[in-house]
Amino acid sequence: MKLYRTSNGPYVEEAGSYFHLPEPSWDALVTHDDLHGYLLSIVNKGEPAKDFLMAKIEAPIGNQEVWAAGVTYSRSRSARMDESKTAGGGDFYDRVYSAERPELFFKSTPHRVAGPGENVRIRKDSSWSVPEPELTLLINHCGQIIGYTAGNDMSSRDIEGENPLYLPQAKVYDGSCALGPCVLIDREPLPTSTPISLEIVRDGRSEFSGATTLAELKRAPATLVEYLFRDNSFPFGAFLMTGTGIVPPNSFTLASGDRIRITIDTIGTLENEVVQGS
Repeated sequence: MKLYRTSNGPYVEEAGSYFHLPEPSWDALVTHDDLHGYLLSIVNKGEPAKDFLMAKIEAPIGNQEVWAAGVTYSRSRSARMDESKTAGGGDFYDRVYSAERPELFFKSTPHRVAGPGENVRIRKDSSWSVPEPELTLLINHCGQIIGYTAGNDMSSRDIEGENPLYLPQAKVYDGSCALGPCVLIDREPLPTSTPISLEIVRDGRSEFSGATTLAELKRAPATLVEYLFRDNSFPFGAFLMTGTGIVPPNSFTLASGDRIRITIDTIGTLENEVVQGS
């Protein structure tokens, strides 16, 4: 089942039919003790809604924080090592890739998150910016993975590469995160064969494209969640981006007007346009 947050409230989609949900807020919905079972009861007993297509799809987030995991794919490790080698930080990324403890960092508050069709931003003081397409977990307040969405962890590679301690500035700013278009609610983990693809369109043509699968993800999502919830509480749940396995070449940087398309099978496509920070 797919869960959407819209301008007309939340909907659940099953087999092409949409059902409007009675919850007054997104937070009340995602803190259900058994969200999957609750949505299934709505689908089995409710009448399909006819107004879904009239609503604007919004970012699937209420008061949840967004966190991220880094260096979880081999491609990400090599990119991080390359961009920071002159700053002496390359060894850090090599070591964290093989360490027991993962790299976890705060990514975004809700107001910084773009939804489908909204703008993501590149920093005005960055000259090397890229999108990072990532499977993103929706986790409830008990630390259970209850859903999956597509995420874009916008990154300023030159700022992070100058000094690893600049990571928060490279990662956390207005419009630096996008989520959507929906949350896939499933009790079962996604298959490791699940593909993730990225396309960047500039002036009507494909400027870059790439793909990977969850089989390339080194750390199990459940392990990342367990570390995130160590000595940490999330009363409304949280989102956790699981890292990227797709990195454009070093010669590439985003430009204002670029369109970023991130597709994860069974979830859908998250599309956003790039604007320059002001």
